[in-house]
Amino acid sequence: MSFSYKRDIPQISSKNVPYLTTEQMVKVDKAMIEDCHIELVQMMENAGHNLAHLARTRFFDGNAAGKKVIVLVGTGCNGGGAMVSARRLHCWGASVQVLLTKSDEFYSGISLRQLDTLKHTGVTVSHLKDLENSKSVDLIIDGIIGYSLRGNPRGGAADVIHFANTMSDPVLALDTPSGVDTSSGIVFYPVISATATLALALPKEGLRNSKALKHVGELYLADIGVPPDLYSKILNIQVSNLFSKNDIIRLC
Repeated sequence: MSFSYKRDIPQISSKNVPYLTTEQMVKVDKAMIEDCHIELVQMMENAGHNLAHLARTRFFDGNAAGKKVIVLVGTGCNGGGAMVSARRLHCWGASVQVLLTKSDEFYSGISLRQLDTLKHTGVTVSHLKDLENSKSVDLIIDGIIGYSLRGNPRGGAADVIHFANTMSDPVLALDTPSGVDTSSGIVFYPVISATATLALALPKEGLRNSKALKHVGELYLADIGVPPDLYSKILNIQVSNLFSKNDIIRLC
């Protein structure tokens, strides 16, 4: 399968972008909510919209209509962002199927809210047993596990990762390929091997680990609304206006 890369996504050197540990990103998320009064659901909407836009731009040559997409959804915030992308792609004319890692009752809070919205907007929601004979699709979106990973993926998350790895289709991961530790870069088993990864706000330290790189693929970065001066305020890190030209940039 051939891919088209749109040159309207700016490219900058990864050497000019700070990388954060998981602990630092947790502090940023906390400060966004407590200091900036920007709720998690707002950041999730920004992340999911940018994920859908990158899917359309990088993998669909700018047109999502008629494209077949499977979105892999965990129970946490990573899954919530992936569900937003599923909803947006559905609105843009793609044929989207969401694959949950657990049954509905394991989803709670904002993730449950996103799941409820999906069902009310006509997106197909399935479990692994429904996709055992799935045919090739145009794209798989990985929203199984984000920075909450603790050791080897287990249960439904592991099953869905194994399912994705049996497919030959391109994979776009949200924030990190599921199975890669965002701080250390340790590659657990099983792990997603992504064609591209869309990191959020700032890339995570683990993504530049030499063992993780082959699972990350092309690395992109998306704006989720973090004010640049927030990083200097809580982490003493200077961040330029990375997104002055586009909500998404490619790191090279």
